[in-house]
Amino acid sequence: MTLGARKLCSQHRKKTNDYGYCLQCIGKILRTALIALSLVLFTLLSTVVQAQESAPEAAETQTQADDAFAAPVVIDGETLFLVRGFSALPAPERAARIEQRILEIAELPEFVELDYEIREDGLGLAILANGRLLTVATQADADFEQISLIVLAELHAEAIKKSIANYRSGRSEEALVDSALVAVGLTVGFALLTFLFLKGRSKLIRWIQQVTIKRFTQFEEATNAVVKGKAVAQLIGFGTNMVLWIGWIFILYYYLTFVLLSFVQTRPFAQFLLTYVSQPLMDVIFGFFSYLPNLITLIIIFLVTRYLIKGLRLFMDNIEAGAIEWKDFEQSWIKPTFNIARVIIIAIAIVFAYPHIPGSGSRAFQGLTILAGLMVSFGSNTVVSNMMAGLFVIYRRSTNIGDRIKVGDQVGDVVEIKMMETLIKSVKNEMVSIPNAQLLNSEVVNYSRKIDGRGLLVHTTVGIGYEEPQDKVEAMLIEAANRTRDLKKSPAPFVLWAQLADYAINYQINAFTTRGSSLPRILSDLHRNIVDVFHENGVQIMTPSYVADPDQPKVPVEVWNGKLAARKSP
Repeated sequence: MTLGARKLCSQHRKKTNDYGYCLQCIGKILRTALIALSLVLFTLLSTVVQAQESAPEAAETQTQADDAFAAPVVIDGETLFLVRGFSALPAPERAARIEQRILEIAELPEFVELDYEIREDGLGLAILANGRLLTVATQADADFEQISLIVLAELHAEAIKKSIANYRSGRSEEALVDSALVAVGLTVGFALLTFLFLKGRSKLIRWIQQVTIKRFTQFEEATNAVVKGKAVAQLIGFGTNMVLWIGWIFILYYYLTFVLLSFVQTRPFAQFLLTYVSQPLMDVIFGFFSYLPNLITLIIIFLVTRYLIKGLRLFMDNIEAGAIEWKDFEQSWIKPTFNIARVIIIAIAIVFAYPHIPGSGSRAFQGLTILAGLMVSFGSNTVVSNMMAGLFVIYRRSTNIGDRIKVGDQVGDVVEIKMMETLIKSVKNEMVSIPNAQLLNSEVVNYSRKIDGRGLLVHTTVGIGYEEPQDKVEAMLIEAANRTRDLKKSPAPFVLWAQLADYAINYQINAFTTRGSSLPRILSDLHRNIVDVFHENGVQIMTPSYVADPDQPKVPVEVWNGKLAARKSP
């Protein structure tokens, strides 16, 4: 590779250094190097963090296994404590019995005072209210909580006492009045927001559409570009309408949730809404934040890939502009080489980015990837063969754009060479698409490619009877070739005896031309001139077929005087 002289940068129109780069190009290259270094450092940091996070996984797995044998005791949507199950009494059934006993005590009249006590029992420590058994804290429960039995019993008793008090206070007349006032306030606020939504939604959408049309009108006037502003405004209006309706549905959902939470009797329904709707949304939000490190990695990979492709494009632009000279590298190779290198860079980026894609580690994602790979491999044999053939066609230099070629029965000029196909314009001005695999596996005649200085040898064959003087026939054919435009006089045309046929001698006239692109017209002119010369000299082309020869042999009876008849004026 040799370096050219200082020129203007083809991309930034600034003076370049000895290597064909301007200051802005060098800045881009430095930024790409810094981003690549940041990617390496971030990858190392992520590896260390993952190693540190993998340590507590065993303990977490053990905790989840223990939770499978425990069930919560829930009163009014609030979890009081967990109880351990046994083979004879599973955890859910034991928790349900405790809940039923607590509710029976809580539903006693308010004037009934409750006296709680902890008493030793054969199974552990029993918790009673007014002498009625509520629950028993067993040694298995204490081992599960990893605290002493007496402390566990006191904590359970305190939780039960507080839950019963809240259960009673929440169903008092004062609590019901307060809950009703809260519900009315929420309803008034929701009704006001709904009224504003219904009244202002259409106006807001129309205002956004008008602003969009105005902006696009100014853009059209400034750039003389035809932009469908109304169509874009309609799309933006549709998107705005959808966002507004989604927002109103969210407001409706949380309005119902808070109204149900304000009444003790309906709190279980509110808890259901929060558990099965809000919790998944929160999981998505927290999952997004936990995914941020992988997202940053993907962004860095994207930026590095983008700047590498930009650097490659800059390099190819400098080759095309002549700032960088590469020996034996043809101009027609610049675009396909750039496309191939870009595909390779993107493929490498996908390999690096794959582990950071959400769900890439799941078996479903991996199975889908394998299925997609099998579908592509089985269904793209022809595509791949045409692409590989396209590379051979582009780089083996047998055919270039502008060449006149013949592939099978198709003759035309090469217009474009693509990865999958080659487009030629036929002599009848037809656009013909030839798959590159066919172009690679077929015989291709290139009329534009020069082998030596003499040019392309044009030839045609005529059959003349045996009775005509052979020297005269050869002279007439050479005269017809000399009359034909674009056939060279030097080297001189010559005649070959192609075949001694049944009724005629097949003479082949040969002449050189450097106008391969005009071959159909040259052949047509040559044929016309042959007919004219033979008619001028009274010689019949092609002896007609007959049944038997005459008694006299069909041989020349006179000697040609060596002169052709004078050319008839048109």
